Amino acid sequence: MINPSANGWIDKFFVRLKTKLPENTPTHDFYRAIRDTGFIYGYIPTCKQLDEKETKGCTDEEITKVTLLYTLYELYRLVAKNDDTNAFIKHAILFYKHMTPEGYSFLKKVLPTSPGSRELEGILDQRVKTNDNIISRNFSHVLTNALLFIDVLAFKHYLTEGKINDGYLKKLEETTVSLASLALKTKLNKTTYDDLLIKLLESSVRYIKTGRININNIEELSLDYFTDELEHLYFVDTSSMAIWSDKKVEAEELEFLYNLGNKLQLDDSVITESIADFDVFVKTNRENIHYFKYSNPVKHFYNHASQNVTLLINRNKNRLIKELSNNGELVVLLTHSTHRSLQPAEKKKVKKQLLEICKTVPSLTIFLLPGGSLLLPLLIKFIPKLLPTVFNENLDNEE
Repeated sequence: MINPSANGWIDKFFVRLKTKLPENTPTHDFYRAIRDTGFIYGYIPTCKQLDEKETKGCTDEEITKVTLLYTLYELYRLVAKNDDTNAFIKHAILFYKHMTPEGYSFLKKVLPTSPGSRELEGILDQRVKTNDNIISRNFSHVLTNALLFIDVLAFKHYLTEGKINDGYLKKLEETTVSLASLALKTKLNKTTYDDLLIKLLESSVRYIKTGRININNIEELSLDYFTDELEHLYFVDTSSMAIWSDKKVEAEELEFLYNLGNKLQLDDSVITESIADFDVFVKTNRENIHYFKYSNPVKHFYNHASQNVTLLINRNKNRLIKELSNNGELVVLLTHSTHRSLQPAEKKKVKKQLLEICKTVPSLTIFLLPGGSLLLPLLIKFIPKLLPTVFNENLDNEE
């Protein structure tokens, strides 16, 4: 099983990767294969490139990391005509260093002797996130960066040009968001989904301020600046997402999309395919797509957080049992918490001692982040359920 939150997962991924695209795959076929994963839409149901058991229990964020790695690698194979994973990793790291000259804070923590895959793991971990604050991310309707395909487009630009031209990333992001905004303006009947899409995009931008975008028509955009087919296909899909409706698509909305396709010199069949594919994707996955879970954001937060806490405890179960077995007082207090309310002093003691344990288990340092202590009640709730042996032994000792 691959754990995309633990060191060494990239090396495991390449060993266990079961499918690759055929050599000399046409650009449109490459794009269609990536779109079928859900990567373009900001939600990935599963990693089709690995056996299901490899990512069983992975969070959405972890699956996104795996799919981003896969997409970058397939693009490297397509452009460089090279399958060498070590060469790919070196190019990917250099690309991200060009892309973010200010660097990443974690890079300072990577030892000089560490393999390149370790460095790339840290980069991808930061790329999939919309922001660094755990609480605001969990309260968000969107937990991962929905504009990640911009990384892929920029990587191709880097591989073909040998650098990232000044202003490319800003122009690319601005054009993508502007086209989505223009598409939304064509809708006669606005829905809650439309507001959510704007939030989806606003939470994902890195190079522009969405409040400064004030485009009234396509002619104001410099579409001629973008000459790559992948860029054109992506512009169409983000616009299709904007006009999507579970009811009837209005004529004005379709006219906008086909006009956009014409300006990008794409066949009408590409536009029709884009509309149909997103409609099928939403209707197939709607119950699990985060930006449709808007009815109760607090409930959404706790549901998501509970899943993550359960996953973290399961993955670190043996280590947690060991740490708890060395702290009899904490076990006694946690046992009491299952059948009575703890006193304020007891709660304070439990919190302090649990945080000390979290410091010793790297994967549980999530509880030490700003706002992470708010998740401690979830940890306390799940420990008795997931570690019954420890608590039963303690109850026996109390008698």
